[in-house]
Amino acid sequence: MHRYDQEDLAGPNQADVWAVSDRTPLLQGHCSTMGDKIGISQQTLVSNAEFSSNGKKLPQYIAAIAATLGSLAFGAVLGWSTSGGDGGIDLAAEYNITISSSEFSWIGSITNLGAAAVCVPFGVLMDLIGRKPSMLLLVAPFLVGWGLIIWANSVVMFYVGRFILGVSGGAFCVAAPVYTGEISEPSVRGTLGSYFQLMLTIGILFSYTLGAFAPIKTLSIVSAIIPLIFFAVFFFMPESPAYYLMKNKDDLARSSLLRLRGPAYDIEQELQAKKDTIAEEVKNKASFLEAIKTQVARKGLIVAFGLMMFQQLSGVNAIIFYTGSIFGEGGSMSSETSTIIVGVIQVVAVFASTLVVDKLGRKILLISSSTVMTIGAFTVGIYFYLSHTGVDVSAYNWIPLIAVCLFIFMFNLGLGPIPWMMVGELFAPQIKGIAGSSACLFNWIMAFLVTKFYSDLVTAFGNYTTFWIFSVVCALSIVFFVFVVPETKGKTLEQIQQEMGAVPAPPPTSNTIKV
Repeated sequence: MHRYDQEDLAGPNQADVWAVSDRTPLLQGHCSTMGDKIGISQQTLVSNAEFSSNGKKLPQYIAAIAATLGSLAFGAVLGWSTSGGDGGIDLAAEYNITISSSEFSWIGSITNLGAAAVCVPFGVLMDLIGRKPSMLLLVAPFLVGWGLIIWANSVVMFYVGRFILGVSGGAFCVAAPVYTGEISEPSVRGTLGSYFQLMLTIGILFSYTLGAFAPIKTLSIVSAIIPLIFFAVFFFMPESPAYYLMKNKDDLARSSLLRLRGPAYDIEQELQAKKDTIAEEVKNKASFLEAIKTQVARKGLIVAFGLMMFQQLSGVNAIIFYTGSIFGEGGSMSSETSTIIVGVIQVVAVFASTLVVDKLGRKILLISSSTVMTIGAFTVGIYFYLSHTGVDVSAYNWIPLIAVCLFIFMFNLGLGPIPWMMVGELFAPQIKGIAGSSACLFNWIMAFLVTKFYSDLVTAFGNYTTFWIFSVVCALSIVFFVFVVPETKGKTLEQIQQEMGAVPAPPPTSNTIKV
């Protein structure tokens, strides 16, 4: 059976974020463009401490949930192809269209290309017209994409519809984390930022579950309703205060922040801190080629692209693909049931990640997830090898079942969501837009290649060899996480950049450190 591929989930995930500049209070370090020196004002640090936890949290949670309903809609898109049957047999039968296995693989994977195409231009659109209007506009292509699929009478209509849905969903992968990052206080930034991937996995589980019991056309119709629900709810949410400050609309920014923090909250310090950050960003704005000459920027790109590479090559795609056969051999479980179990594991793992990511830290979760995934992939490889050589493994069929469940759980706890979160934390504001967008583009292209061609790898080398290769990749990722990736939990931009080689600013001679 063709399945939703896990890197699709990972690809979008959960940064603060990768396509446009994040101007949250956490990133108050003021970076110089043409060097590695970074300064930060003492007043900013004091302000952060004072306003980091005094505002009302409920309005922020509500706004974040409303924004990430669009992610839920994209999750339904990613899980949709699972209902198409092995090689698209069920899809072809229901629509009375001839669909080859190769064509169905394109139907499943072309969504990634749509998402890749929109990474950079949608970041520009958000800066032009605002976060909220940009996100509301995405409902239109969502409806067009689903309409093409619902009334499809050719493979080409499926291609176009899925590509447009990829554009819509990929744009939400840019927009939702940016919006939640800009409306949240530092004390809940990690939690609200992880709502994006949580909603994504819920959307996938919804698609898995409904698709197991209803025709795929019914699934498409119901999935098309979700963007309308998003529009109805998010329409009443405030625009990002950071966007209003970018446009010098201080009164509107003040009003938005009051809605998000509550009337008893003293917003002036936070507003001033945000204004200082934006002003410094404008002052230090330079070309990407100039900024990338610095050691810290180059290392940031190495870390970001390394995280994306190991995320995509971890083997989770193959694990998801073979879940049905493994569960079937191990416990006579139907493919539909095993798929739903996978969806539940994903949701539970991401929810657990929202609870611990701001407590345990990014690095320990990355190392832990890759360690368990290394063991899991190696174990599944042994299972397939023994089966291939004719060894009776029926007495040990519980081992691969546990390995698969742990693999999927740990991926969604660490290596799935955290790379996107960290990409939003690594870069100075003046290069975050282009650096984050390039990481986004790289991730989606990798997602497409793995989704489209990993079955060829299995054919060429065998499934057991493929899983052993994935195990080696996961083991190499542990080394990368230990020696290259910095810990970003609870740190300012200045601290993060110093860990990557930036020279600290000289001691203050007055209340403010000059850049």
